[in-house]
Amino acid sequence: MTVERFRPDLALIASLIPAGSRVLDLGCGNGDLMALLQGKGCTGTGVDVDPERVLACLRRGVDVIELDLDTQLGEFADDSYDFVVLSRTLQTVHKPRAVLTEMGRIALHSVVSMPNFAHWRNRFRLLRGRMPMSKDLPYRWYDTPNLHHTSLPDLEPLFAMLGMVVERRIPLDADGHPHRLGNFAANLAASSSLYLLHTER
Repeated sequence: MTVERFRPDLALIASLIPAGSRVLDLGCGNGDLMALLQGKGCTGTGVDVDPERVLACLRRGVDVIELDLDTQLGEFADDSYDFVVLSRTLQTVHKPRAVLTEMGRIALHSVVSMPNFAHWRNRFRLLRGRMPMSKDLPYRWYDTPNLHHTSLPDLEPLFAMLGMVVERRIPLDADGHPHRLGNFAANLAASSSLYLLHTER
């Protein structure tokens, strides 16, 4: 019997979502998170624009819809889910502010994770005159799907501007585990960060 291995950050996201919740996973990839959540009695839908990833979800029994996050989130009704998840995807959309606004409309609670461009390794590479590359930013500048890069102090005011309150910030190391330094010097030490948010209504 094959035991499935999941990214550590996805297991962490699953632990933040109560059993039985209705979950919308935006940029769901091959459906790993939804598969994890089904194991704790959650229901929901994955969304991805890549037909191959959509097919991978369907093959493993994950409900999925092929939609463009920038233009088609209006398909979902207000408060139709308990949680919306956007894991390592915000930096790839064209309109991050609009996508976050839609998330706050669709569900009261959101989980967002994003690479930290201000991580010390990225800063060091820039000082050497090279574009950053890391486990969280693995692409060369000409191949990257990432359209937006941010630091934690730049990202968090956007949440506040949109009425999204940070309940928890969990800085992550390069492997997707909670960073051993916690929130101490997170903008320097964390390779990425995970946020549990709720929207003020």
